[in-house]
Amino acid sequence: MRIAVLLLSLLLTAAPFGLLGEETRQVSLKVISDWLDTSQNLLHIWAVGATSTLHYVWSSLGPPAVLLVATNTPNSTLSVNWSLLISSEPDGGLVVLPKESIQFSSAIVFTRLFEFDSTDTADAAAKPPGKSYPPYSLANFSWANITDSLDPATLSATFRGHPIHDPTGAFASGSLAFRVQAFSGSGRPAQPPRLLHTADTCQLEVDLVGASPRGNHSLFGLEVATLGHGPDCPSVQEQHSIDDEYAPAVFQLDQLLWGSLPSGFMQWRPVAFSQKQGGRESAMPCQASPLYPTLAYLLPQSPIVRAFFGSQNNFCAFNLTFGTSTGPGYWDKHYLS
Repeated sequence: MRIAVLLLSLLLTAAPFGLLGEETRQVSLKVISDWLDTSQNLLHIWAVGATSTLHYVWSSLGPPAVLLVATNTPNSTLSVNWSLLISSEPDGGLVVLPKESIQFSSAIVFTRLFEFDSTDTADAAAKPPGKSYPPYSLANFSWANITDSLDPATLSATFRGHPIHDPTGAFASGSLAFRVQAFSGSGRPAQPPRLLHTADTCQLEVDLVGASPRGNHSLFGLEVATLGHGPDCPSVQEQHSIDDEYAPAVFQLDQLLWGSLPSGFMQWRPVAFSQKQGGRESAMPCQASPLYPTLAYLLPQSPIVRAFFGSQNNFCAFNLTFGTSTGPGYWDKHYLS
């Protein structure tokens, strides 16, 4: 069994995990809302095969996050206890049944949006890539109702948000968007970096649009947290190729791997774009830091992660930074994807 989460260039792709050897899945998505407060909701994507089901549960309760669960039955179901989930002690508020069918589970949480002033940074590989501004905690964003963007025809939906408290008005005309898409079969998107997808995978595209930067040459980055399996962090592998047919001038594919099989992976090409067309002229390098262990209380907390896994977990985090002080940048069009 192999579970795939694709993270494309600041296109973060995430989807339920897939079983090797299964060619056909019935893929569905729906919004699950708290009937007492319909603004509180989850996006559930599930892909059913002959002998297995892959579940992706996306949420903007707290910071944006996704649960990844693979089961060895086509009849597994997601159960949500909203009164528990939105309480201060959400443990047990979200379960996949039957529990004994679960073959793999993990989570990804997008915790902070970083901004750096790269004006005086000559070294493209500098870490951090300039003076750090106070980060935006994505747990303190207000997100539009996911129901409004749900599109069953394309198996997609978008979480779009802005800071709840924005004293400088930086997001007065801007937003941060997480567009999630599942697929009924295999193929590649029309826009670069054109990662290969299947019915086992789910793609996430992250767009920062129209927000006012706090410097003339601001670079942005995302903090990404995941669960460690045991005491160790997942591993990150780089694959190099001379073939750039699908992503011109990008010869590298990165992936994060969770342990031994049955397992999952998150995959991305290290490139971002400063224009919506996503061509070579707007391509920017994407730098990924090494994974490092971190304590849960140092991260913005995700209710769905706590609800599914409980409070005793080992977290690991890494940072993705987009662009350098020279070349294309967010400053061109106030756009980053």
